[in-house]
Amino acid sequence: MSQLDPQSQREKDKQSLHFCAECNNLLYPEVDRSNHVLLYSCRNCSHKEEARSNMVFKNDLKSVTKEQSGVIDSIATDPTLPRKHDSECPACGHPEAVYFQDQSKRIHNRMILFYVCTACEHCYGDELASSER
Repeated sequence: MSQLDPQSQREKDKQSLHFCAECNNLLYPEVDRSNHVLLYSCRNCSHKEEARSNMVFKNDLKSVTKEQSGVIDSIATDPTLPRKHDSECPACGHPEAVYFQDQSKRIHNRMILFYVCTACEHCYGDELASSER
């Protein structure tokens, strides 16, 4: 296994979600005050692992990012999201995508689904919502 340089490892660690090795649920940051260690713990099965970095969240106000319906970098690999196997990606044609509802984009209180291609991570909305915009 190849080692990343320290800067690349910090970049990788600061933005990634952590998932439980036992049950694949999201791990949440927790402090072990007796040992002065940051841990990630599962709220489902009590699995714990030590954090590789002390950074839990970084709010970089200098970088300007385009709005992507609440999508995060590793959302396509989230095992807790439902998957659709017949949703063709408009960017690459791949048939599988994860999907979620984003309340901030709803039109007249309708449910709008957003899809993220599992191959190229392209984000696209449901067809009905796109045709009404």
